[in-house]
Amino acid sequence: MPDLLLELFSEEIPARMQAKAADDLRRVVTDRLVAEGLVYEGAKAFATPRRLALTVHGIPARQSDLKEERKGPRVGGPDAAIQGFLKATGLSSLDEATIQRDPKKGDFYVALIEKPGRATLDVLAEMLPVIVRTFPWPKSMRWGKRSEKPGALNWVRPLHAITATFGLETEEPDVVSFAVDGIEAGQTTYGHRFLAPAAISVRRFEDYEAKLLDAKVVLDPQRRKDTIVTDAKQLAFAQGYELVEDQVLLDEVAGLVEWPVVLMGSFDPDYLKVPGEVIRATIRNNQKCFVVRDPKTGGLAPKFILTANIEATDGGKTIIAGNERVIRARLSDAKFFYETDLKTRLEDRLPKFEQIVFHEKLGTQAARIARIEKLAAEIAPLVGADATKTARAAKLAKADLLTEVVGEFPEVQGLMGKYYALAQGEDASVAAACEEHYKPQGPGDRVPMDKVAVAVALADKLDTLVGFWAIDEKPTGSKDPYALRRAALGVIRLIAENALRLSLLKVAASALMGLRAKSAQEPDKLTADLLSFFADRLKVQLRDQGARHDLVDAVFALGGQDDLLMVVRRVEALGKFLDSDDGKNLLAGTKRASNILAIEEKKDKRKFDGAPDAALYKLDEEKALAKAIGEVAAEAGAAVAKEDFAAAMRAMAKLRPAVDAFFDEVKVNDDDASIRENRLKLLNEIRSATRAVADFSKIEG
Repeated sequence: MPDLLLELFSEEIPARMQAKAADDLRRVVTDRLVAEGLVYEGAKAFATPRRLALTVHGIPARQSDLKEERKGPRVGGPDAAIQGFLKATGLSSLDEATIQRDPKKGDFYVALIEKPGRATLDVLAEMLPVIVRTFPWPKSMRWGKRSEKPGALNWVRPLHAITATFGLETEEPDVVSFAVDGIEAGQTTYGHRFLAPAAISVRRFEDYEAKLLDAKVVLDPQRRKDTIVTDAKQLAFAQGYELVEDQVLLDEVAGLVEWPVVLMGSFDPDYLKVPGEVIRATIRNNQKCFVVRDPKTGGLAPKFILTANIEATDGGKTIIAGNERVIRARLSDAKFFYETDLKTRLEDRLPKFEQIVFHEKLGTQAARIARIEKLAAEIAPLVGADATKTARAAKLAKADLLTEVVGEFPEVQGLMGKYYALAQGEDASVAAACEEHYKPQGPGDRVPMDKVAVAVALADKLDTLVGFWAIDEKPTGSKDPYALRRAALGVIRLIAENALRLSLLKVAASALMGLRAKSAQEPDKLTADLLSFFADRLKVQLRDQGARHDLVDAVFALGGQDDLLMVVRRVEALGKFLDSDDGKNLLAGTKRASNILAIEEKKDKRKFDGAPDAALYKLDEEKALAKAIGEVAAEAGAAVAKEDFAAAMRAMAKLRPAVDAFFDEVKVNDDDASIRENRLKLLNEIRSATRAVADFSKIEG
C-alpha cells in the first residue's frame, strides 16, 4: 500500500518545542486518516531545527465505499418532514426509499445511502492544509506581506516550503496537490543552511532521509543525540577526562543543530575555586555546553564541550575561541557573585525576609522561617536529631535565596546555602540541612538521611501543607499551584525511607498552632482532612511501587492511623497474606459474612453487634468458629500491639478452616429467631476479629 511523506520546512523551531511538535504532527495526521476510514500500518515523525517531517506507511489507496441506512419520518407524516428527509438523503422521491415496518411505533421511511470512497490523494489534499493552518503551536507568528491579509497563516516561525508525496514504493509517487498561504506542496526540500543549502528533489521517505544525510542534515533527533554523546565521550576520554552527562541539555542541544560537530574548549583553572555546580550552571545556561570531570580528583576539569552546527574550515578554532570568550566573561561574573556572597553571613541576610511576602494570607517569608524553626525543633527529638542544630539549620536554610549566585542561578538554591554555611564555620549537619531540606522534590530525587536535614525537611513541607490547608488553598483536580501533592509525597518518603515513627496528627496540630490566626477551620477537621490527603498520596506512592491501593483504604479505615511507617508495614504484611491461599479464602469468607450481615441488618433495621450466647450454639461448627475467633482475636491483637503484623496475619490464617466449615454446614437464617440472631452475631465476630489488622470490607476481590 502507498506511503505518505510530509515535510514542513521553516526557519529555526525552538528546541523546547520540537519533540512535542513532532508528536502532535503524527497524532493529528493519523487521527484524521482514521476518521476518514483510512487505517494505516505505521507512522513516525521527526524534527530538526528547520523542519517537521512525517512518514505514514501502509495507507489504502482509496477509501472504502460506504453504505448507510438513514431513518426518516413516519409513513403519512408531515410534508415538511418528508421534504427535509429527501433533501438530507439526496433522494429525488419517496419511491427511492424503503419502508421499515414497526408494529409498535408505526412504519417509517428508510433511505439507503451509498457513498463511494474517494481516492486517498484527494482526501490528503483536503485535510493537510487544514492541519497546517490549525497546528497546535504554543506560540506562533505571522510574517511578510501576506501577514497583512485576513486569514494569513500563523506558524511558529516563517514557513518556507511543504513537501508532500504519496505513492507506492515501487512507483513514482504523486505530489499531494494543495497550497497554504501561497506555499504550494511539492517535492522540493533543502539541506543544511550553510553546508548544503541547495534545493533537493525527493520522492519518498527513504529517498528523503538519505538525501538529507548527504546534504548534512541528520533527520532523526535520537541519532543526533547519540552522535553528540559518543563524540563528546571520546573527546573527553582522549584527554583523560569524563563527560558529565546531562539529558535535559542533550535534548536541547540536539534541537539546535542539524549536523552536530563536537568540539572541546577550555577556561582558566582559577575559576575552579567557584563551586562546581555554579560553573556547570554558568556554562550550561549561557552557552549550552557540557562540562567534564577529572576522574583523578572527582572535580570538574577546566574544559567544556560544545556542539557546533557546522564543519568549520579551520577545524573549529574560531568557534571554540568565541565560546571561550563568552564563557570566560560569564565565569568571571559567577566568581564575582560567589566572592561577594561570602562577605555576608547567612544570618545577616535574614532581616530582608521581613519585606518579602511568602503568601498574602500566610504572611512574610520571615514569619514562615520562624514557624519552620519552631516546628523543626519540636520534630528533632522525634527523629533523633539535635534540637539546637536543627533550630539553627531551620533558621539559615532559606537565607541563600537572597544571595547573588542564587539570584542568577535559581537551580542551585539550597546547594549554595550549604557552601556558604560551611564557609562561615557552621556544623556539617546544619550545612547539609541547608541543601537537603528541599528534598525529595520528586519520585527520583534522593531522600535526606542526616537527622537534622530530615527534621528541617519535614518541618518545611508540613508547614507548607498545613498553611495552605488553613487558608483553604488545597489542590483541585489537575491544579496544584503550590506543589502540595509533591510536598505530601516528600513527607511520606522521608518517613518511610528513614523508618521514622511519627504521629502526623500531632505534628500537624503543632504546625497549626503557629497559624491559628490564619485558619478559619476547626483544627480537628483540618488535621483529619489533611490526613485523608496523605492517605491518598500514600496510595499513589504504593501503587507506583506495585502495591494495591485498596489495602491502604483497608488499613486507614480502622481509624487513628496517622503513623505512616506502621501503615506501610501493615499494608505490606496484608498484601503478602492476601497473596496466600489462606488469605484469599479468609477474605472471601469475611466478605460473605459482611454481605449477609449487611442484608440482614438492612432488613431488621438493627445491628447484630452484641456478644453471641454460647448456650445457643447447636452445631459443632458454630462452637469451633467461636473458639477460633476467641483465640485468633487474642493472638492477633497481641501481635499488633507488638507491631508484628506478619504474626498477626499468621494468626488470622487460623480462622480460615473454621470459617469455611461454618459456611459449609451452618444455615445462618435459621427458622428459630433466637438462633438466627445468635448466628448473625457470630458473623459479626468474624468481622470484628479481622479488624485487628484491617477492614476487610474495603479490600477488592
